[in-house]
Amino acid sequence: MWSRKSALIGFLGCFCIYTTFLTSVIASSQESLLGSARVVFQTNFGDIEFGFFPGVAPKTVDHIFKLVRLGCYNTNHFFRVDKGFVAQVADVVSGRSAPMNEQQRAEAEKTVVGEFSDVKHVRGILSMGRYEDPNSAASSFSMLLGDAPHLDGQYAIFGKVTKGDETLRKLEEVPTRREGIFVMIPKWRIVNMRGQY
Repeated sequence: MWSRKSALIGFLGCFCIYTTFLTSVIASSQESLLGSARVVFQTNFGDIEFGFFPGVAPKTVDHIFKLVRLGCYNTNHFFRVDKGFVAQVADVVSGRSAPMNEQQRAEAEKTVVGEFSDVKHVRGILSMGRYEDPNSAASSFSMLLGDAPHLDGQYAIFGKVTKGDETLRKLEEVPTRREGIFVMIPKWRIVNMRGQY
């Protein structure tokens, strides 16, 4: 006869196996969404490579890729690092330390229609930032540092980190200060020194 303790251990073992299985299924389904293009952000904590989901958010992917090709993310920074939640890249219009040329500014000031999908917000996902207006996404986006199901279907997912999880782990350890209700501001500037494709 099973004791409560052995039943609990059996349940937890099954739960862990199920959770691991579910995580691998989600990761596998995300891999199938990836296009061939890759972008690398070189930061002062290491490189982060990511790929795009052109079949999920084609307009968003096109817009972000144009911003990268134009060099808009160069000298930009992460303005928010919330351990276990997100590392958020600043909007390029206000986040860069270098001035923008006319072509960069024209693309950076565009907004993208909200391309919401059933792809899940899990660690490594790239998700557009926006205001209350669902069609207000411009150039700020988050790299998920953990699972965030409360964001599912409300923010446009356009890609995922393909290399550089060790850099994300370093970002999570950066000391922060609270400003406002949720925003965790790094105590020093984490720079995207260069975005290359």
